[in-house]
Amino acid sequence: MTISYAHLFRLSDECGIFEHANLTAPRVDNGYCVDDVARALVVAVREPEPDGRLLELVRVYLDFVIAALSEDGRCHNRRGSDRAWQDDPGVEDHWGRALWALGSVVARVPDLADIAMTHFAVAARRRSEFPRAMAFAALGASEVLRVHPGNAQAGALMADAADSIGAPTRRLDWRWPEPRLHYANAVLAEALLAVGAQLPGQGRIQADGLAMLRWLLDIETSDGHLSVTPMDGWTTGEARPGFDQQPIEVATLADACARAYDDTGDERWKDSVLLCQAWFHGANDMATPLIDPISGGCSDGLEHTGRNDNQSAESTLAMISTQQQARRLTSTS
Repeated sequence: MTISYAHLFRLSDECGIFEHANLTAPRVDNGYCVDDVARALVVAVREPEPDGRLLELVRVYLDFVIAALSEDGRCHNRRGSDRAWQDDPGVEDHWGRALWALGSVVARVPDLADIAMTHFAVAARRRSEFPRAMAFAALGASEVLRVHPGNAQAGALMADAADSIGAPTRRLDWRWPEPRLHYANAVLAEALLAVGAQLPGQGRIQADGLAMLRWLLDIETSDGHLSVTPMDGWTTGEARPGFDQQPIEVATLADACARAYDDTGDERWKDSVLLCQAWFHGANDMATPLIDPISGGCSDGLEHTGRNDNQSAESTLAMISTQQQARRLTSTS
């Protein structure tokens, strides 16, 4: 158990994980959201040797995600500290992340796999108009296919996600399917990698995912360190570096590069995961570490004046996720 998990426990209670923080203290009045609880569930079930306390959190997070789902497969996102849902169910990013979390439980927690699969099957009947939501959902379907390789529903969801994301342009200066980079960009490339590797006859889609990821990594690297797309996005002609740089952008890049390494064995991708890890430790545009060595949490962003000292769930989970990928790849080398 690393110091980072101590901060994660502080952000959690018996209902879920609090969304916001004021410096190192959770803002209980802001309640919870599926976005962060699903992220926490993915991170928790990735741990190869979870202790009892972490397993208790897995059950709390899974119960929260299941409770957020409606009978027709749509998903609530925001829940108040009074445990009442504050929004109508929908199929935005939180729906996709819920599917990612459920699929991760199916693949990695045998004792909870059946109940997670039951609810995955309900939510996987839906589709979203948003490519990132479909990409997150495809990651969950990819997890399901790891243990149920013939699951037609998971395969259909992945194929539809690839259609939603689309192929990169043929412009050498813009190898991306959107006219502007937004947030969590690498998840689009990772979803295509998963589709290409797991669905038969989809080598072209895997090649598109690798082309997108190479281009994004080149765009987001400067002078040997990461200089990632800021919160407001980026397109050609705009100045770099941009701020506020968000940990979620780095974490999704680490996940995608780790998958590319697993699929290809190309050492460049492992090196890129380590570049992502180094960004949190100060190898970034401001030469400023984002990890708090006392709390184990992660700052909310890198700004032109330094770091944002709030330590929200999203940022801390992004840091932990990146550490997990780096640890996994270096332990097998």
